[in-house]
Parts: sequence; structure tokens; C-alpha cells
Amino acid sequence: MSPDAPRPHGDTALPRIPPPRTAADDHTGWTPGRPAASAPPLPHPVLKSLLGAWALSACSAEETAAVEAHLTDCADCADEARRLREAVALLHPEDSLDLDPSLRSRVLAGALGRRPARVPVPDWAAPYEAETARLDALLRDIGEAEWRAPVRLTWFDGRRPAARDVTVADVINHLAAVDGLLTGALGLPDPLGAEAPRAPAGRTAAAWSAAPCDPPPDAIRGAWRGQSRSLIRAASFADGGVAGATVDYGALEFGAQGYGAQEFGDFALPLRDAFVDRAFECWTHAEDIAEAVDYPYAPPVPGHLHPMVDLAARLLPEVIAARRRAGLAPPAPTLVAAGAPGRTLHLEIEGNGGGHWYIPLDSPAARATEERTVAHVALDALEFCRLAAGHVPPHDAAAGRQGDEEAVRDVLYATASLSRM
Repeated sequence: MSPDAPRPHGDTALPRIPPPRTAADDHTGWTPGRPAASAPPLPHPVLKSLLGAWALSACSAEETAAVEAHLTDCADCADEARRLREAVALLHPEDSLDLDPSLRSRVLAGALGRRPARVPVPDWAAPYEAETARLDALLRDIGEAEWRAPVRLTWFDGRRPAARDVTVADVINHLAAVDGLLTGALGLPDPLGAEAPRAPAGRTAAAWSAAPCDPPPDAIRGAWRGQSRSLIRAASFADGGVAGATVDYGALEFGAQGYGAQEFGDFALPLRDAFVDRAFECWTHAEDIAEAVDYPYAPPVPGHLHPMVDLAARLLPEVIAARRRAGLAPPAPTLVAAGAPGRTLHLEIEGNGGGHWYIPLDSPAARATEERTVAHVALDALEFCRLAAGHVPPHDAAAGRQGDEEAVRDVLYATASLSRM
């Protein structure tokens, strides 16, 4: 930019104070930054009154040239200009060089608002698309040595908290292995092969045993990210009926996952719910990685958090029943016929992504009604998700509770039992 070019208002680049003129300048009648000889000079009071505007880069090009020429001749105005310039600098605090974490989503939202995608991602796959993209951004930012950083995975095995120490690379291989459960419903090949186990714990063990020793991080990230993109692309191009296709998770397990766990019946989800389940696990394991490498990580946006909370709440009746069959909870005090109203717990999830759910306590097939409510539990949405991820033991959850304590305990322990490694 030319020294005489007008400066945009609010530009943080401060105007310079020109150096004093030399004797060689006097015989020319004009120097760079000085008004032309034919222009009548502005009087001193006018130039002095322009100093504040000059310091704020708010003068016209002619006024800027006149003021800067005057500052080479007037020591008093030069001192005043220097003080004003320093004061203006205090009005412009230094900005952080870190990018706003929401920048990517805002840019994409703006772009899609102007030109919608020709093949949009289905609403039920949008949380998975967002969470895999956020985890991929985290993985791009960490160094190669951090891929071997110890990550503590925690869950609740139905009886007590459990934990296992792995590496960042192990976590990504685990996510890729369990994400592979979705491939069958979308007509894609299973990355672990047609004979791979269906249970998440078995798939993870198979993936870890088949993984090469100390593979390059780019290969691990590339395989996982390529698979996640293939799943999103297949879901986007599939017809609307595919959302109800069933994803088989094998047998529901309670116990030390993969190490003497007890099986209590088959567990399956519609594809739309399986995508939400994978988005939830991607987020929770991304937080595990972020904590291990000291990286800031925000929760999902409310529009994506709500489906995760809703899925966990809808699964609670089945998990309560499975815990009773496993002898981990006392039997229901009454038997209720399918469709008949039974004892109900009011689950209130507060904050972004929250809402109200009524959980049948006596049987998954019973009808939950507000009139038959025997207990009320209130949790913050993030606390509920931490409980469902096994990051908070059920007896330590920050929950407001009222009514039947046994019903409250059943729901809190069933929520924690949703977690797995």
C-alpha cells in the first residue's frame, strides 16, 4: 500500500510518524508525504485538531499527507501524535492466533446456505459426520509422538467402574473396528472380514491383534477416516428406507468386556440409531484422546447432542430388564402386561440437548405414563452423557432425585451400564 493511500477505518495498523526532513529536502520544494507546493498549507490549529483523527487512521489522504508533513516541523505536535498513537494501540488488544473452534462449522453452514449440497447428509447421520470431522481435526493437530500417548478408557461393567490404558492409535483402531458394524446395512464390505465377531469387544480384540506393530499414524488415521467417509457417503446415496435397516451388535454383555463377560441376549439397533451411537462414542473417545494430549475439546452442538441423549434414554427400559435377568438388580415388584400402564420414572435432562422422558420400570413393553410416575431424576445433559459413557460412576452422578430410591438407582445404574470400552 502506498504511504499516501487512504487507510480503512478501524485498521489496526497505526500510521507512522515521518522522520525529520533533511537539508537536501529544502531545495526541492516538495518531499514524499508532503502536499504539493501548489496546495495552500493548512494552518497550525487545524493540523493540531486533526491529530486525533490521524492517530485513528480516520483522515483523508490529503489530510494524512498534510499532518505527516507538519509533524516533521513541529516538535510539540510530534510529541502529541506519539502519545495519541500509543493511546490508540491500547484500544486494540492482541488477538489470539488460535482459530475459533466453531469457525469450520460456521463456514460450512454459510457455504451450504448459499449452495445446498446436491446429495445432503441425512439428519440421522449428521451427528456422526460432525463428530468424525472434529476428531479428524484433532488428529491432524497432534504430533507423531502423541499417537503413542497413554489414553485411559473407562466404562462401567454393570457392577463396578472399569478402565484400561491404551494408546491414541489403539483408540482409533477401536473406533474403526466398531464402526465396521454399520457396513453390512449399507452394502459395504466389513473391514475385518465376513467372519469377524459382531460384539464390539470381540471386534476390538480382533482389530488390535491384527494391527501391525507401531504403524505410521497417517496410515491409521487414513484408514479410519476413509471408512467414516465411505459410511457417510453410502448413507447419503441410499434410499430413505435404509434408515430402518438393522445393525446387529451381537450379545449384550455385562462384565469385564472381552474378559469373562456374561452375555444376556442379542442387541440390535436400527441404522439411524446406530449412526447416533457411533457419533456418541466418537465424541467420548475424542475427549479421552484430548485429555491425554492436553487438547481443548468442546461438546457437540445442541442439535447433535439431543439425539445422543434421546437414544440413551430410549435404551434404558431394555437395559433395566437385562440387568434384572443378569441378577444385577432386584426384580420388578409387579408384573405388567405389554401395553398396560406401569410404574414410571420421569427423567429430566437439563441444558442444551435436554428434554423430558418417561421411563417404564416394570417391563420394556409397559406403557410409561405421567400419572404412574413414582420417581423423578434430573441431570445436566453433559453429566448424563458422561454417566452413559462410563466416565462417572452411577453413585457419584450429580443428579437431583425424588421419590422411589430403588427406581432411581435402577435408572442411574442402567444408564452407566450403557457404556462399553
